[in-house]
Amino acid sequence: MWQALFGQKQQTYQPTSVKNISVHDLSKMIANDDNIELLDVRSPMEYEYDGHIAGSRLIPLQTLSQRLQELPQDKTIVCICRSGNRSYTACEMLSAQGFTNVINLSGGMIDWKRNRLPHQ
Repeated sequence: MWQALFGQKQQTYQPTSVKNISVHDLSKMIANDDNIELLDVRSPMEYEYDGHIAGSRLIPLQTLSQRLQELPQDKTIVCICRSGNRSYTACEMLSAQGFTNVINLSGGMIDWKRNRLPHQ
């Protein structure tokens, strides 16, 4: 019917498989697991002046697709941004490129700092 009305096929919704993690759970994970890669996808200015989680790697979202080879395939990658939106997009991008264990930091650095978790 959609095609008859509008001349095109209806788009089907593809549910995402992005996992989310809370700031408290990530803090525990960092303390107990050395097989994670913290990927901060904010701008260099945000990373430097707004603070970042110790040990995180900065690859801004707009350059991520050109720098995928810098990321390990054998580690859990936790994507981080200011609020959790850009990092969610990064997770979707990484999943589409074959990365199998990616997690979004829900609430991002706003929530991390609000909960007074350590940052540099």
